[in-house]
Amino acid sequence: MKKSEMKENIYESLRKERGLTREKVCDIVAEQGLGVLTNERLFRIEKEIFQIHPEEVLLLSKVYNEPVLCNHYCVNECPLGIGRIPEVKMKDLEKIVLSMLASLNSIQMRKERLVEISADGEIDENEMLDFINIKKELEEISVSVETLKLWAEQKLASKKAEIENKKK
Repeated sequence: MKKSEMKENIYESLRKERGLTREKVCDIVAEQGLGVLTNERLFRIEKEIFQIHPEEVLLLSKVYNEPVLCNHYCVNECPLGIGRIPEVKMKDLEKIVLSMLASLNSIQMRKERLVEISADGEIDENEMLDFINIKKELEEISVSVETLKLWAEQKLASKKAEIENKKK
């Protein structure tokens, strides 16, 4: 089976969820002065005939009001991001904040151990496991911060669109 005959990719799925045609997406990109995107190019991206470029991901994330799309690209498609960038999954604000607070509390309890480990500027074999666990906690905090930033970006973009629609 060819890639073009496989299930929809995220770019096609989001477009369809928004009730947009490819032509309408290209019109929105042009109307908002975001750049140039042709119907044919979008078709080839959606059918995975062409690899999407980072600037196109950014365009589509704005058009679809889906900031997580950029994270998806970095995690799954960008050669520099694969295996290095943690995946951000959108959650409700309450879950984001509780997750962040739990991670902050955990790292607070490990703060003294981090000072002990780093005091001599070396990490010996006895300290390595603790250091790895502290690193994991810091990564969880980072993901929580990124999730909160994306949540806020999405909400602000939605409010902006709502205000602009009321003006029309």
